[in-house]
Amino acid sequence: QVQLVESGGGLVQPGGSLRLSCAASGFTFSTATMSWYRQAPGKEREIVAWISSTGGSISYVDSVKGRFTISRDNAKNTVYLQMNGLRPEDTAVYYCKALGNWGQGTQVTVSS
Repeated sequence: QVQLVESGGGLVQPGGSLRLSCAASGFTFSTATMSWYRQAPGKEREIVAWISSTGGSISYVDSVKGRFTISRDNAKNTVYLQMNGLRPEDTAVYYCKALGNWGQGTQVTVSS
């Protein structure tokens, strides 16, 4: 079955950086579009970024453009989210999604 395991979250000061990873298994990773979502307390889950199977197409929500970078390594069945210039409003649980399946999420907290 599809398994998605996120890691890399934590507490970081404003302006700091984190790199999230999502290790995937149970499907043909190299043919799947991968996405990162986030859900802040009291808010709906929103898409942050997605990347096509080859990495040739990428898209970001406007609020993270220029700060976040999504990438993937098809040899490692892993998708990444490099987050720079973090802001308090980026605080959320970040989820990986593939083929309609979700990971368990990883908490990102941006606070001084």
